[in-house]
Amino acid sequence: MIYDAVVIGAGHNGLVAACYLARAGLKVCVIEKNDWIGGAAVSRELYPGFTYSNCSYVSSLFRPEIMRDLELPKYGLQILPYEGGAVFTEDGGYLGMYRDHDANRREFARHSKRDAEAYDRYSRDIMRFCRFIRPMLMRTPPDPSSFKARDLQEMLWLGRKMGEMSERQMAEMVRFWTMSISDFLDEYFENPVIKAYLAVSAIIGTALGPMSPGSAYVLLHHYMGDVDGNVGAWGFARGGMGSISKALGKSLAAFGGEIRVGSGVERVLVQGGRAVGVELANGDQVRARRVISNMDVKRTFLKHVAEDELPGDFVKRVKAFKIRGSSGKLNIALDAAPVFPALPEGATNLRGDLHFTDSIEKMERAYDDWKSGHFSRDPFQDVMIPTMIDPTMTPPGKHFMSCFVQYAPPKIEGREWSDADRDAFGQTCLDQIEKYSPGFKNKVLHVEVRTPRELEAEVGLTEGNIFQGELTFDQLLFNRPVPGYAQYRSPIKDLWMCGSSTHPGGGVMGAPGRNAAAEVLREAGLPQTMRDAYAVL
Repeated sequence: MIYDAVVIGAGHNGLVAACYLARAGLKVCVIEKNDWIGGAAVSRELYPGFTYSNCSYVSSLFRPEIMRDLELPKYGLQILPYEGGAVFTEDGGYLGMYRDHDANRREFARHSKRDAEAYDRYSRDIMRFCRFIRPMLMRTPPDPSSFKARDLQEMLWLGRKMGEMSERQMAEMVRFWTMSISDFLDEYFENPVIKAYLAVSAIIGTALGPMSPGSAYVLLHHYMGDVDGNVGAWGFARGGMGSISKALGKSLAAFGGEIRVGSGVERVLVQGGRAVGVELANGDQVRARRVISNMDVKRTFLKHVAEDELPGDFVKRVKAFKIRGSSGKLNIALDAAPVFPALPEGATNLRGDLHFTDSIEKMERAYDDWKSGHFSRDPFQDVMIPTMIDPTMTPPGKHFMSCFVQYAPPKIEGREWSDADRDAFGQTCLDQIEKYSPGFKNKVLHVEVRTPRELEAEVGLTEGNIFQGELTFDQLLFNRPVPGYAQYRSPIKDLWMCGSSTHPGGGVMGAPGRNAAAEVLREAGLPQTMRDAYAVL
């Protein structure tokens, strides 16, 4: 059999691309090396009765247009918004965060009346930046060096968007894209705890510190999502993040698509400068009229395509593409809910993100450890207890805790991670939680510790980078991943990219997969049945 398309990798972007192609009537096969689907958006039972979201752990960025097009709620997907959060301080206090803007403002006033007044201005400015960027998420970036009509039209559209702002607003936005989140927050706030909380989204998953130029944009990237129409809101996928992938798998099956698990792709088959299929690790060959890779750009072209099939300049640029691992993860089964004495009894803050880093300076010191080739001795942790909202993940009375950790380098002082390094990293994180929740470690039933080593080996994330490439200004829009190849195409005809190395970047968003499918269909001749779905293009 010759498929119309074979997709490498059953991560969420690969599944999204496959669904759209199958929905258009193409015969599609998805190849997955693991025995399960989802890539980083996966739920697994690693301790009896407990479902872990053992890689990605929260949802916001996943595009509602994709959920509607692919009918994912019909296949069981439900996003449960979480209800706040807290930063615990060294002196035994806390800063609470809530779903309601006015409640946050009152909490800010408890720490700084000046910052409470600044919060409205900060929120207004961030939303203005979001309104500019959000429409670009589901559009193919133009090639500014091209004179094709479509690229010129897109550049004109972008110019009109810029023209909707005043000269001062345009200058502020360009400045924002290139500045550090520390400098940006200093222009609004004075309280160190408030600044620490708001800086969180600027360092999650990136090899930048809060004082690094470019970190402000990373914050904006995380703010562009929504839950039930609430921009910037976050939530848990009911049943774990694998529920997103499972719903996509069911949608794909309904459209007639196939998924093969248990054997990964060894190489892309190329004949006469054109991709004609893939060869699997088990020796099987799957022939197809086009190949779409959900792997990152380095893994695709440096490991699974023969170098002599590619232009030398392209290979050089791919090698220079920045994919630097910076994150680790702990997944913890708990016998009972943890208690944080700083919080009032019955506080809703446990239903959101919990942090123990109460200043930007502490974040920066954690980053300093990463730069020296060591995991952070006093790490930043983004701690969630989704079972406070979703009891389906554990037995009654038990809880699952997810800890996303910055910073963990891809190598320890230049060498590979050892099991001893991994265990020491995990113990450092548990000790930090114990400091703010006495008796916590006595409630621990099981811990899964994941460093960049595990993330690369299991999920295929180069160096453990969760975004498949840094979200710095030089790697965005028409530069992502390589100038001249930012429209999901590659130097090899019929070899496409649909992963987070492409525009608009990482997170459980689905936009790269959907945009790549749109380009494949456009080149193939857009079917009549798809014109409504792609009218925005």
